[in-house]
Amino acid sequence: MEIPRYPHARAIEIGDKQLLDTVFSEIQPRVSEMSFAGLYLFREAHDYQLTMVADALVVMGVGYDGRSYFLPPLTGDIAGALDFLFADGIELYGADDVFVSRYLRGAIVTKEDRDAFDYLYLREELAALPGNRFHNKKNRINYFTSHHEYKVELFERRHELECLALLDEWRRIRGKINLSGGYEVKAAAEAVVRADELGLAGVVVSVGGIVRAFELGERLNRETAVCHFEKSDPFMDGIAQLVNREFSRLIFQECKYVNREQDLGEAGLRSAKLSYKPIELVKKYRAVLGSS
Repeated sequence: MEIPRYPHARAIEIGDKQLLDTVFSEIQPRVSEMSFAGLYLFREAHDYQLTMVADALVVMGVGYDGRSYFLPPLTGDIAGALDFLFADGIELYGADDVFVSRYLRGAIVTKEDRDAFDYLYLREELAALPGNRFHNKKNRINYFTSHHEYKVELFERRHELECLALLDEWRRIRGKINLSGGYEVKAAAEAVVRADELGLAGVVVSVGGIVRAFELGERLNRETAVCHFEKSDPFMDGIAQLVNREFSRLIFQECKYVNREQDLGEAGLRSAKLSYKPIELVKKYRAVLGSS
């Protein structure tokens, strides 16, 4: 479907996959939002819309706080699109250091968005958990493997119903969850159902023949895989650490890095992500046109 010209826009749809896959392959993004699956699966959460600003393809969105924004323009005259959208009073979200240094100068006011920083890890470290730095992770995995008969497999369509059942159970156990958590569970369920169509790969851990943990992700760029979703039985100590390790060990072996996305400012999630010793926090910035 044709992409309308700004200020008009249309919702992102599955038919946009080929176009956006091609664009992202050329851009080689480092920011976790910049993949077709990442945008499509959270299209409802962020009301992602596509528009053309002259010859520049732009993704428009809405944050969990209700604020409208646009992601870094993807094609065409990027500087011109930025000038136009900033002049229209719209905030930019998701710019990385390279984009900021290249395009955001002069009267543009930028601000780091710490809650949105992506956590970047060496894939081989997550796969091997070497040395004393990961002693606690290995202990928890050893506890799980010594107490359960389990099986690790690559995610396939036959695992779909059990992964969906695990998601339902996870949500039931958690009880009331916040807005972002609700959208994340819904996106994870769609990812499970449409994994092949979206180009996602993953692993599952089964205990007693039933899936008790899974992870799904994709290639973000030539060197980096991104893990979009991880869910596990909260009552099985060590299974979360195991599925994390197996995701990094069994798939995307040609990648040097794994991006495990942001923490959204949740203290527990931040602590968990930091405990895996990221080699970098991929900074993201917001930007607006400053007052003269």
